[in-house]
This record gives sequence, structure tokens and C-alpha cells, in this order.
Amino acid sequence: MSDRDRKAPFRRGGGKPFEKGRKFVRSADRRERGSGLDGPVILYGWHTVSAALANPDRRIRKLFLTENAARRLADENIDTRVTPEIVRPTTIDQRLGPDAVHQGMLAETDPLPSPDIGTLPQEGIVLVLDQITDPHNVGAIMRSAAAFAVKAIVTTARHSPEATGVLAKSASGALELVPLVTVQNLARALTELNDRGFMTVGLDSQGCEDLGAVTLQQPLALVLGAEGKGLRQLTRETCRVVARLDMPGEIKSLNVSNAAVLALYIGASRLGLMK
Repeated sequence: MSDRDRKAPFRRGGGKPFEKGRKFVRSADRRERGSGLDGPVILYGWHTVSAALANPDRRIRKLFLTENAARRLADENIDTRVTPEIVRPTTIDQRLGPDAVHQGMLAETDPLPSPDIGTLPQEGIVLVLDQITDPHNVGAIMRSAAAFAVKAIVTTARHSPEATGVLAKSASGALELVPLVTVQNLARALTELNDRGFMTVGLDSQGCEDLGAVTLQQPLALVLGAEGKGLRQLTRETCRVVARLDMPGEIKSLNVSNAAVLALYIGASRLGLMK
């Protein structure tokens, strides 16, 4: 392997798949991103990989398991769908870094297709993410979205983490349950949702009224802003309503993933979706 190959960041379009006998490249970019649409998505951890194995729409390219992980899959009658390569835990450590909790499982897969925003069902709730870049936060939001039966998550192609690695681990299997709609221009996407009858509600600390007091209706799109910056101006202007989350304590702002849970609970409760 050349020096250039060792130093090049791992991209879904340009990364080379693992081959027996070759060393993994330890790179933060390999750990947290995938590659282009033609390259592999990296999934690791029990919930993430087992959910991918259970999803018939997820194409598994390669599967690396420790002996213990392979035994656990067999004990729970989970079909691996491909012949796995049995490796030592340190081999997966070399791929992901020593801090990744992989539980002896790593899969290389194809990305799931991104539905068209025009195909979203006109019922229930969708979440719209305005340039939220932290993969831990997006993964946690996806997990909450799965818990509240959110129909889809809409995010931008740029300024958002790819659906792989850390994000997938944080989502704990929710990648397989909640469609991820990727758009080029968020304002245009919100306009299309408005035109299709969605009630688009932006969440912002400077919102004109408390979300709990807003008369909500289905289909509902809750729009969350980036960490620190909040909603961009054009996003705010495109939403039908901009609301805040009122809280009784001294701290008036929440981490975006926590704000998403609270907003989803309020929305689902007000729309009668908690039954």
C-alpha cells in the first residue's frame, strides 16, 4: 500500500473494502463516515448489525464477526445472509479504533435508497433537520423517531453526517426503521411539504408561542435547527409556524436530540398518536 493510500480518508466511493491479510486503516473519517453511493456503509454493534441483517432492503456486502458474536447470532436464529469472516476483536478494533463499542460485529453494506420527498405519506409526523452535523445527535434523533413511529427524516445532502459508522451505532438499529430523505435544498423541500398540506413547525427558542399551545394537525413536519446556530433564516421564513419549547427551570435550552424527543412527545400527544 502506498503512503497516499494510507493517508487518504475513507470515502464510500473511494475506500477499499477489507481483505483478509490486509491491515485496517485507522482513520477518524473511516470511523465516522462511509463512502460515496457506490461504496460500503460501515455498520457495527449488535443492535445496528442485527437490525441490518433483518432488513431485506439492506444489501450486506461483507460481515466480520468474532466467534462470540457468531455464536450469539446462531443462538438467536439470526440469518447472517452472507458467509461471515470470523476475526479477532482486535481486527475490528483496528478498523474502527479502540473506543468503538462494536460487540464483535462489523458489516459493510450498500446504503439504503433515499425516498423522494413527494412520496411521503400525508399522515403522522416527519422530522426535518436543518444542518445538524453531529452524528451522535442525528443517531439519537433517529432512535427517538423510531420510538414515535415518525414517517421519515428529511435532511440535506450537505452539512449533515452520512448514515454510517457513529451515526448508525447511535441510532441503535433505527436506520432500518425510519426512511432518510436526502434533499439538495431544504427551503425548497419545506415549500413542497407546505404545498402538500404538511403543517411545518420550526422549533426555535425565539418562537412566537409555546409548542404545547399551538393547534397542531396532520401531516406534521417538525423542523429542528443545528447545534448552536438553530434554524437558518430562510428555514424560519419557510415554516408555517415557529414555536419554542417552554420549560420551568433555569436552563431554557436543550440539546437538539433531547429537544426532538420533547417535541415528538408533544406532537404525538396532541395529534392523538399515542394510543
